[in-house]
Formats: sequence, C-alpha cells, structure tokens
Amino acid sequence: MAERILLSLDGSATERDRTEETDRAIDLALDLAARRGGTVHALYVVDTGRYGEPALSSAELVVDGVEDTAHDLLATVDRRGRDRGVTVLTRCCHGRPNEELPAYAVEIDADAVVLAGRRRPGRVRRELDRVADVVVAPSVLVRR
Repeated sequence: MAERILLSLDGSATERDRTEETDRAIDLALDLAARRGGTVHALYVVDTGRYGEPALSSAELVVDGVEDTAHDLLATVDRRGRDRGVTVLTRCCHGRPNEELPAYAVEIDADAVVLAGRRRPGRVRRELDRVADVVVAPSVLVRR
C-alpha cells in the first residue's frame, strides 16, 4: 500500500547545525516510505509569527536566510530519498506552522506525519503535538 508521509521540518533543522532528532526523523520518514512504497512530502514552513513577512522591511534579510536554509535542508532530504529509492516531494511556504501543517496534511491526504526538529517543552511543542494528533489517527502517529 502506497502511503503519503508528511515530514514537517523547522528552523532547528539547519544544514550546518542539524540536530540528531532531525536526522532521525528524516530517516524514519524515508524508512517508512521505503517499506510501504510511499512518498515523503517534506514541508518547511517559514514561521511568519516568528520572522514576520519580509515585504519592504529589514526582516527581509532574515527571512531570506531562513528560506535559504529551508531549501538546503529540503534538498538534503530529496538527495537522501533518491539514495534510498524513495520519491520525495518538497515544499517551502510562509505561514504559521500550526495552520500550514494540518492544511497541507489534508491537501495531500497524509497517512502519517513525522515532526522533525528539537522542540523544547512549551506552547509551540504542545501546539504541534496537538496538530499532529488531529491530523493523523493516533494509531499511525510517530513520535521520536
């Protein structure tokens, strides 16, 4: 059975300073896809709540840097997927992760969601965990 696995990446998952948790999440998503003949949909949301919108502001340089990091990381996931024979589709967008993640999961009809990155206990982690619980049935939710 082919499955659509949504891999949600965040700002803690930079190319230069990628966390072990992020690498494990990427491997988990790719392994699930390889075992089940699925596709990984890698999503990186540039958090407008954190960085703002760059239109004609000094935030533009910061957002450009975050987007560069996002595209580098998405390219890494794609490359690692090709090495394993797994199809990876990538998407980078602006918005709030707690809105973009469930919307994209519904759009692609995700069968599983893997959250990558180090999230400290607190409001953001609770919100993302809640989103994951809503988006995917608890029986297929994977947490590391």
